[in-house]
Amino acid sequence: MESIELKFILKLLGCTNYRSSLSANAFSGFKGKDKICHNLGTQELIDYSREIASVKILSPGRALLEIDSTDLPISPQELKVLEKVAKESGKIAPSKLKLPSSVKSADRETILKNLSERGLVEVESKLKATKGEVWLTERGIEYLRDDFNPSKGSNPVISLELLGNYTRFLRKHLRVKPEELSVLASSKVESSSETIIDVINITDDEILQTIQKLDKELGTDNYLPIFHLREKLQPPLSRDELDKALYRLQANDQIELSTLLDPTPYTSEQVNAGISQNVGGSLFFISIN
Repeated sequence: MESIELKFILKLLGCTNYRSSLSANAFSGFKGKDKICHNLGTQELIDYSREIASVKILSPGRALLEIDSTDLPISPQELKVLEKVAKESGKIAPSKLKLPSSVKSADRETILKNLSERGLVEVESKLKATKGEVWLTERGIEYLRDDFNPSKGSNPVISLELLGNYTRFLRKHLRVKPEELSVLASSKVESSSETIIDVINITDDEILQTIQKLDKELGTDNYLPIFHLREKLQPPLSRDELDKALYRLQANDQIELSTLLDPTPYTSEQVNAGISQNVGGSLFFISIN
């Protein structure tokens, strides 16, 4: 991690819920925020608001345009956008597309994301230019709590403010509190290692049963928001372990994961509990097949 990236992430620790607008005064002194966010995002330590930087047509998109327009599995607006993208020889910024007045600029991003999710176009994302936000990921929390170990001389001296941010973070997120050590020690004497492993080792079938039970209890009509499952299973599972289990269940065609289109009914913490994707919205709902 570069020193400027370390300072950036320590500054983020001082923000409410480790989330902030990139235009906030706290980050005004950072140059090259695009590069910093990209590098930290590649390491999955942070995530940030994205917008489409460029788009280009793919072979399936061109093939679809050869079909009779009455049989197309896309909306008239999506068709108009796809036709404009197809006229370009390569990548083009969304703002450069000469779209008809019936396609509002506010809808352009959503339409392009939908076309990308269907494999009709390829999009490249970038840091959102206006009203962009940045936040610490679950992986970032785990890294700073468990793995971060700066070597001597690798980074310049940091301010007391940044050191204070990190100290408060550790006090909040240390996995085992000092007063719990004696309890854990005595429980290990009384319990065998096999019993401890059994408690932690939750099977995919048990996770599926938990999804079914929560859906029934909460009346979510087979669209269970992921944050309910996280509240139930984290801990003992980590966020990464639960995400991998959900991907396995989806690969086995036992569940479907779908994105959230309207975040208005949910808090930012609930939205952030979704599984972020490089393109499109986070996976937010679980449906049992």
